[in-house]
Amino acid sequence: MKNYETLVDATNDLMKRGYTANLSLEGDTVDDKSQDLQMTADEFEIDEFYRFEGASNPADTSIVYAVSSPKYNLKGILVNGYGAYANNSPSAIDAKLHHHHISHNLHSEDKPTA
Repeated sequence: MKNYETLVDATNDLMKRGYTANLSLEGDTVDDKSQDLQMTADEFEIDEFYRFEGASNPADTSIVYAVSSPKYNLKGILVNGYGAYANNSPSAIDAKLHHHHISHNLHSEDKPTA
């Protein structure tokens, strides 16, 4: 995985690599409003993610997700808040994003097998 200095650097590079859809988190779906598309948790994969802390407040962070959906032939970028201003709703989408973030950062012997 690459390291980026800023959120803008990450999104620009992802766009160059084909992640062109501008995705948003809308309750229980990840949406591409330009295509009027709503994806449930089982209709997309998280290919990569990058976490950024705010310059003045470490609790003010964002995560950039590179998302793909073979079902919809789509690759896009989802930026989600993390920390004090995060969306803390108990949706399946949030659970998937949080699980991927935690699982990816565990040491190989600590990762879940299922």
